[in-house]
Amino acid sequence: MFDNTLHLLLAFFGGYAFMSILLLRNPLLLHRKKNIKFYCRHISHRGGAGEGYENTIATFKRAVDIGTDMLELDCQLTKDNQVVVCHDNNLLRAAGVNINISDLNYTELPLLKSSLPIDFDPGVTYKGSGIEEERRIPLLSEVFSEFPRVPINIDVKCNNDSLVKEVNRLVTLYQRESITVWGSFSECITRKCYAQNPNIHLLFSLKQVVRLILLYYTGLLPFFPIKESHLEIFQPSMYLRPAWKMHTSRNEGHFMIYWPPMLVQIIDSLLMNKTLFKHLKKRGIQTYVWVLNNENEFKKVYDLGVTGIMTDYPSRLKQFLNNNVEYYSTNNINTATK
Repeated sequence: MFDNTLHLLLAFFGGYAFMSILLLRNPLLLHRKKNIKFYCRHISHRGGAGEGYENTIATFKRAVDIGTDMLELDCQLTKDNQVVVCHDNNLLRAAGVNINISDLNYTELPLLKSSLPIDFDPGVTYKGSGIEEERRIPLLSEVFSEFPRVPINIDVKCNNDSLVKEVNRLVTLYQRESITVWGSFSECITRKCYAQNPNIHLLFSLKQVVRLILLYYTGLLPFFPIKESHLEIFQPSMYLRPAWKMHTSRNEGHFMIYWPPMLVQIIDSLLMNKTLFKHLKKRGIQTYVWVLNNENEFKKVYDLGVTGIMTDYPSRLKQFLNNNVEYYSTNNINTATK
């Protein structure tokens, strides 16, 4: 009796392991490959927060002129239901005024400060010309109008049904469904985005990233469908750089700087998995790593086979790609154009 049970268990787990490995390497035997019309190696975080005022038209233009493949931006909703491009609802950090965008009409929004801290380059501040037009918080519609053919990655920042509906209306109005990605860390917001318009490419929420990793390491991932088209994850080991610990007061949201380095390295090895990225690529799912700002990080992550890197320094990443053409195949890349 015991021997029979053992044989059955061995047969079951042997068959399971075989099918899991088979489908991990050949996912199209079970799943349809996602049809994405763009392939982005170079993504400009907030347009390039290290080279211009974050989330502004002038900074987006600079990134596009450099040759970025995608613009990443954040959306908020004003009191008069205008979708604006800004990372924070509260304007204290960005504009020096302790008031929320959601409590102001669009015409009441202040200008951004003349110098802004770069969130993912601790201790460094962007100091621009101070020109008022360059510091203006733009409407999302302006960005769509200015860059009609540039893929755009939209982080929907607030759990607001009106914001989700209005972003969808603008994406549809400007006929951008095929070149737009949207979503949030929040599972609730991301679900609302997908329910509002499943034709727009979707980001993994934080909850779905955790689910993805658990499914992968249990061997179940090859059997499961995935509705998301774009995985955006961070490289935990970036928090081991000394600069992070030197500026903890400004970066309190970056919790990993307080963790033991060995634990951070373990998590890094679990997330930065070349085989996982390869499987997702075969399923047509693009993987972007954020926010990387130096050449060592660029090389390490590209070598893992990710689709693209999100950076605060578009010119720095572009120069790296130009100097290392093996990472930038012109057969796979769409160059963003106005």
